[in-house]
Amino acid sequence: MAEHLHFREAAAAIGMSQPALSGAVAGLEEALGAQLVERTTRRVIITPLGERVAAHARGVLFGLQALGEEVEASRRPFTGPMHLGVIPTVAPYLLPTVLRLARDSYPELELHIHEERTPRLLDGLAGGRLDVLLLALPSAPGMRDIPLYDEDFVLVTPPGHELAGRTDVPREVLLDLDVLLLEEGHCLRDQALDLCREVPGGTRAAGLPTLVQLVAGGLGVTLLPATAVAVETGRAAGLATTRFATPAPGRRIGLSHRPESARTPEYHRLADTLRAALRPLPVRIVS
Repeated sequence: MAEHLHFREAAAAIGMSQPALSGAVAGLEEALGAQLVERTTRRVIITPLGERVAAHARGVLFGLQALGEEVEASRRPFTGPMHLGVIPTVAPYLLPTVLRLARDSYPELELHIHEERTPRLLDGLAGGRLDVLLLALPSAPGMRDIPLYDEDFVLVTPPGHELAGRTDVPREVLLDLDVLLLEEGHCLRDQALDLCREVPGGTRAAGLPTLVQLVAGGLGVTLLPATAVAVETGRAAGLATTRFATPAPGRRIGLSHRPESARTPEYHRLADTLRAALRPLPVRIVS
């Protein structure tokens, strides 16, 4: 009406009859208790209040259209924002693959990365701050886990260590070693403690790069996940690796999400794509 200033033309533009449109405007005026248009025999004049109401109405219509487009976009997989939480002992080694995959395979996905320790990640997932996690499994009761791969732990030692370079060491030997550990809050620390004793008053590190530097400095030995070995041992001179006899100690890495999430099918598709992309790494893919 505000565009055409004529009931017949406005009614034709929106596919209504002229009497129906006139009645609708009159009903709105009655509901608001104010006059929106001045009717004459030849044209319609919009009152000042009518102009303001029309402006608000345009905003509402534009908002509804944007909402409809947003809902429609959400029905398409891998569209819009996705907040992925990753533990620090995975992020540096897998993120290059994950980010390349997202860029090449899901160009409409807005991937946001959150590198945090396991307890904070699980809190973020439960509270809705995060959508899906990439971490050591199992995650937490009530969450749905999607396994991706298993990887072995590798013992990193100074080159002169008696175990340096061996490939058949039984895991029980860890009970007799001074194994350097990460700080509390890292799931890798808890996994290491299941295999070995904690060094009394021992040195602790905030991340794997520091652990490796401590080993290079002669302060002990440490455990690294297989995916981290090439990167971390390449940063420090004077290191050797030791492989365990089968069955080697290790961990399982996968995705975790809320069971009620509407994006569950996307997470399973993402897992399938990740498994294929991660095959070149020193891991055993879990389907």
